[in-house]
Amino acid sequence: MKKIKYFLLVLVIVCLAGCSTKSPVSFTREDVTLDFVKKVCVMPLENHSEEKFAAELARNVINTQILEMGLFDIVDKGIVDSVRYEEAVEPGTPLSAHALQRLGQRLNVNAIIVGSVDLAGEKRVGSVIVPEISLTLRLIEIKSGLILWQASGYNDGDSMLGRLFGLTPGDTYQVALELVRNILHTIPQSFDDSIVEVEPKK
Repeated sequence: MKKIKYFLLVLVIVCLAGCSTKSPVSFTREDVTLDFVKKVCVMPLENHSEEKFAAELARNVINTQILEMGLFDIVDKGIVDSVRYEEAVEPGTPLSAHALQRLGQRLNVNAIIVGSVDLAGEKRVGSVIVPEISLTLRLIEIKSGLILWQASGYNDGDSMLGRLFGLTPGDTYQVALELVRNILHTIPQSFDDSIVEVEPKK
């Protein structure tokens, strides 16, 4: 009986250690509040991987999860892309202060979410092939151009429990969904009333 308890304890510790290595790294400005951010748009993500549709998959998941988690209102991506095209804003190109403000005015948003797929594909873990993905997201305030929040994270279909019990690895969608959820959970849900709203640069 003691051996079984010891084995279970070791199993839990190993699994927790394995999960902790996938925790996102995040930054939130301490001198501003996000309470004023009510509506955002998600811009097309830069794709640094060789997976052609990785950025579009991640963008779709981000839009859905922001709504599901009740973080912000979201502008439909079709409208975003139409306005972006009219404003001659190419995906992945740096946004000038003027372009940022124009997008904010036309889309009626307080901030935009930009980012990149830093890694997407598959890797071999022992005899199993699992999907993997890495994302970086930024929340940028329209008027000032300040980065209010930024987070980066990595996830794959591998798991210690899966290896121990021969479970089927997660597919690409499941891996992306879990990563996006973990990243978005780093956005603060409550804020200090003493912190003032960010003011535009003069």
